[in-house]
Amino acid sequence: MSGRESPQKTAMLQTACAFMLAALFHKPVKLGTMSYFYLALAIIAEVIATSSLRATEEFSKPVPTFIMVIGYALAFYFMTLALRTIPLGITYAVWSGLGIVLISIIGVMFYGERLDLAATIGMGLIVAGVLVIHLFSKAVRH
Repeated sequence: MSGRESPQKTAMLQTACAFMLAALFHKPVKLGTMSYFYLALAIIAEVIATSSLRATEEFSKPVPTFIMVIGYALAFYFMTLALRTIPLGITYAVWSGLGIVLISIIGVMFYGERLDLAATIGMGLIVAGVLVIHLFSKAVRH
């Protein structure tokens, strides 16, 4: 991957980050504010672990393998903390949905992977789904 990113990639990353932040923190949450913080940490840890998975080269590289194992352990630990007040289905929908989008962005930025229009639209729908959950679902405590 080159050191210079195209304006389209930069704009895509900025837009995705803005949507993810809006989805996670769009309204103040009285009960469970820390739960959303823990959920954000779980997502970050999972993305780091999954990104490291490719670098392990089938577990033959000890440092990326160690990072992957610790990342997944932290991801599940923080996810259990988020589950104190966020329903399981909502937690998993946000965790997996945003994880998919973030991993795809990392794949494009660091591994030279390409996303076609259908993949980009699909990920936009995932982000839209997370927004719908947080803006309109009665299962989420607002």
